[in-house]
Amino acid sequence: MPAKRIAFQTFGCKLNFAETSTIARQMKEEGYEVVEHKEEADVYVINSCVVTGNAEKKCRAAIRQAKRRNPEARVAVIGCFSQMKEDDLSKMQEVDLVIGNEEKFMLRDYLKDDLYTGACHSFVGDINKSEVFSPSWSSGYRTRSFLKIQDGCDYFCTYCTIPFARGRSRSASIADTINSAGEIASAKMREIILTGVNIGDFGKPNGETFFELIKELDKVDGIDRIRISSIEPDLLDEEIISFVADSEKFLPHFHIPLQSGSDKILKSMQRKYKREVFAKRVDEIKTHMPQACIAADVIIGFPGETEEDFMDTYDFLSRLDISYMHVFTYSERPGTKAAGLNGKITNAVKRERSRRLHELSDTKKTAFYKQNIGTKALVLFESDNSDGFMHGFTGNYIKVKTPYKKELVNEIIEVRLERRDGEGVFIMNNE
Repeated sequence: MPAKRIAFQTFGCKLNFAETSTIARQMKEEGYEVVEHKEEADVYVINSCVVTGNAEKKCRAAIRQAKRRNPEARVAVIGCFSQMKEDDLSKMQEVDLVIGNEEKFMLRDYLKDDLYTGACHSFVGDINKSEVFSPSWSSGYRTRSFLKIQDGCDYFCTYCTIPFARGRSRSASIADTINSAGEIASAKMREIILTGVNIGDFGKPNGETFFELIKELDKVDGIDRIRISSIEPDLLDEEIISFVADSEKFLPHFHIPLQSGSDKILKSMQRKYKREVFAKRVDEIKTHMPQACIAADVIIGFPGETEEDFMDTYDFLSRLDISYMHVFTYSERPGTKAAGLNGKITNAVKRERSRRLHELSDTKKTAFYKQNIGTKALVLFESDNSDGFMHGFTGNYIKVKTPYKKELVNEIIEVRLERRDGEGVFIMNNE
């Protein structure tokens, strides 16, 4: 009898991708054949996101598409959408299983022996009471892995549903996290990206700290490069920055959420810092690592954001020595405090502000790339073949491409950054 075919489709953050990869490995152990989500399968699993209205729409569309590919297939929706909108999903005729954020790691049990067939079945617990941390790491790439080190959030920013979808902050011990890193090293992946909801909060339940963790990760054999993903500015201190600067493994690449350059808007968002804290972190990073890449998250169109507030953000970002920005348009989420605030911003104004910040981001990125022309850098090349080219990234996250050669996959090559193509990507001649 042929193995049952299971397909996964993931939306949202890198944390979701790490968790999907771990669940897929579990299903392989159960004898399932994992196929692409666009193929015909016996089971479709949608690892969902609900952080914006658009993300929710994409998940609903994926559910319907999966059922159209195989009307006899079972469709399981797992993750944040399931946790937040269990009843809505249960009413969708295409959905067979609704599984929450803690329960999704038991997917293989819910699928065993076709125990749950017929009407939609729901398995969604109270995530606010969860103390369970499920280690995860991605294995879809041959070169790098997203390692989940933390889950949940205690911040409760007024615009965000994540604390309601993923519960309170929790993490594994340092020892268990090091074991996961060792598994990644055994899989011959050379780079780890530390991921979570609020990774700077690592270790709180165990009396450990994020700084203690990175010191231990720096000692793991078989891992050549480690990146710190998004970390809150109030949790990124000079001790961490100095350590990264001195480390041969930790890379000079920081992703720091600012969200607004207006202290008035930061207060309305219930962020835990003022903009001067963010500016100080940028200065500290550049003092220790002048070549570092610094990315900032910014939300535009938050309720009450006047043109003056927006220009406060724009001017603040203009002055900062950052490399580029991720610009997000505020999306109202039911149940959040921000949904009840006055001063809603029209879509036309949001689009115009987004355009201006994207242009500023492009200018910043071009300047950052120009600063690196003529320098030498180490590039880890990835396995994808895109129109005869392969790509990789320097330690400070500059994209480099070269004609595809299989022998370069998962190799770290020293290059000189001299020439860029029309899209601004540096080209390495592979002669």
